[in-house]
Amino acid sequence: MEDLWKSRARSLQLRLRDRFRIAVDRHRRLPMFSTDGYFSSTLQRWLRRVRDFRRDSLPSSSAFYRKRVGKDIGAEEDSVFVRMLQALAVPVIGNVCYVFMHGLNRVQVYGAEKLHEVLLHRPENKPLITVSNHVASMDDPLVIASLLPPSVLLDARSLRWTMCATDRCFKNPVTSAFFQCVKVLPVSRGEGIYQKGMDMAVSKLNSGGWVHIFPEGSRSRDGGKTMGSAKRGVGRLVLDADNTPIVVPFVHTGMQEVMPIGANFPRIGQAVTVLIGDPIHFDDLLNEEQTQHMSRGKLYDAVSSRVSRRLQELKVQVDKLALEHSIQLQNHDMQTTEWAAGILHQVDWESFGMGSYITSEDDSSSRLEIQSPMKLNVTNTQEHAPSERYFGMGFSYEGGIVSRIRGYMDPTELMGFAARGLFLNRRAEEKLASIQEIRPLKAWKQFLEANILPQWNAC
Repeated sequence: MEDLWKSRARSLQLRLRDRFRIAVDRHRRLPMFSTDGYFSSTLQRWLRRVRDFRRDSLPSSSAFYRKRVGKDIGAEEDSVFVRMLQALAVPVIGNVCYVFMHGLNRVQVYGAEKLHEVLLHRPENKPLITVSNHVASMDDPLVIASLLPPSVLLDARSLRWTMCATDRCFKNPVTSAFFQCVKVLPVSRGEGIYQKGMDMAVSKLNSGGWVHIFPEGSRSRDGGKTMGSAKRGVGRLVLDADNTPIVVPFVHTGMQEVMPIGANFPRIGQAVTVLIGDPIHFDDLLNEEQTQHMSRGKLYDAVSSRVSRRLQELKVQVDKLALEHSIQLQNHDMQTTEWAAGILHQVDWESFGMGSYITSEDDSSSRLEIQSPMKLNVTNTQEHAPSERYFGMGFSYEGGIVSRIRGYMDPTELMGFAARGLFLNRRAEEKLASIQEIRPLKAWKQFLEANILPQWNAC
């Protein structure tokens, strides 16, 4: 009887070997972490078995084909509760990001009407793919939200789906639930273009949805100075969808300052420039597939190459636009400085009891000069060209009001205080005879003499 069971076990081993092309381990079970290297040899043996099984039983990774995907892939995960959370979380986060970008930073968008036209007026069930460069970890949602009209930001169903690596966004149940509620699909690095995450993205396109993808597959390694080549994943999204999607490219710069590498929170007061290009067409490639019977792999490569070239072209243009915008801001600062200097020239300094401290161009005391571009320097008197406009105000170091002000107020605040005096004086351009003719200035002087000056003199 024992021999009969041994023969059956041996027969089963042979059938398993022939079916899966593996050999059943007949060794006795040993401790995995032994000192003789059993763990590493066992791991290598099982890895070889898995590779052999995939090679013999599954389509080869080098053989590309069109994988049909239905509209219900991942539908079991989109429960009514999840859709309710998406309807609440996505518009809220989108509007917060919009306010952050446009209220706390400076965003210049070129070609926004191209994206708006596609979002608002594309045919029903026509899928949309947007592609862009990847500079910072928060490109999506910050940049995406800054491009959208309010009607789209408030409708969770019309907002984009995007993809994120499982080792970044889906590390634990909490982060997985959050990113699922903000319409993020999980993809695993190294599992190829036929994994479940890509199938889910194709399913969203088949339903007429909008999918945003970073064709580079990862963030820029040099802070957005250069762009990597597009991967085949974008080719599969374009070619495997039931209806050929509209592909809209855009490129941005400046996010490397908003969210630098290693930063935990985004910064404010930065300039971001976004350029949206015309939709990319692939009709010629689809015709070649039908007429010349081009292989699927070559089609994927052709689509990704075209997307990559278009993004590179937009990258050159957006860098040029960002440089021009920076020059315009500098010119605006120069004009503002000249305007402020002109205001200070019109202030009646004698009304503040500071006339004896305001020096002329020939005075030899130290000066606070406001020149273009914006600089605040205390320098010695030098000869200036007649065409050079500047404002000079000397500080006395022998006591008095100005020396007290210098101890309690920096030059910038002093300039602001003096500028406010101009608006109280409606006849600043005229030489007034006395302070009594201007009631607001008289009130200011009385207030200073009664409250502020005694405290300063007591110091």
